[in-house]
Amino acid sequence: MNPFAVLINLLRDRTNFLIEISKGIKLESKIFSLLVASSVFLAIYGAIIGASHSWMQSLSSAVKLPALYLITLIICLPTLYFFDILFGSALTFGQYAALSLTTVSVISVLLFSFAPITLFILVSIHDYLFFQLLNVGIFSFTGIVGVKLFYDGMQSLTKIAANSELKSESEEVKPEYANQQTRDRLLQFWLILYGLVGSQLGWTLRPFFGAPSEPFQLFRNIEGNFYAQVFRAVLTLLGAN
Repeated sequence: MNPFAVLINLLRDRTNFLIEISKGIKLESKIFSLLVASSVFLAIYGAIIGASHSWMQSLSSAVKLPALYLITLIICLPTLYFFDILFGSALTFGQYAALSLTTVSVISVLLFSFAPITLFILVSIHDYLFFQLLNVGIFSFTGIVGVKLFYDGMQSLTKIAANSELKSESEEVKPEYANQQTRDRLLQFWLILYGLVGSQLGWTLRPFFGAPSEPFQLFRNIEGNFYAQVFRAVLTLLGAN
């Protein structure tokens, strides 16, 4: 199966793609295809942002950007899976993995769509802080879109599962409704946790851009946090620091 054809099917008919996930249709091939396609797109974007420093940074970022999204998923997905099944979810781990990878894949496509703009800014504006903050904005925007789609996808899968297992007696349905409310809150909390873990992991795996005044580094010492650095970069760009 062509990995990019699977991704195109996801983009063109997301509803049917989710229905297939809910039915467990070709889950393994979907997971593999989305993993390959998203990694390629993320690697391309990583290579572009790393090119602001050197070819070595470009190569490093091409590897580290896909790793960032996939490692974040590996860290966070078990928490969602086990807590969700605790409150009544009937989905398998493979279904959670496939749905999560649809989110990563959509983010990777959105980043790839920004690649021409990012490349243009890179060659036309030689301002490291501006380029860095621009990409923080792009990553934030694509991440929010991806998280929203993941939340909607989870809601859709839950409705599909509920419709297929609907019980006739109302007293049997009420506990399930209460569990669904709890799962919704859990999912909202998990999405916040996912964003925090991803942001800090990105800080841990830095540099992705590479400061022009410093030599190539595969990794930097772990100090501070992502949010403090973004705040300092904004102040510096505005001339307040």
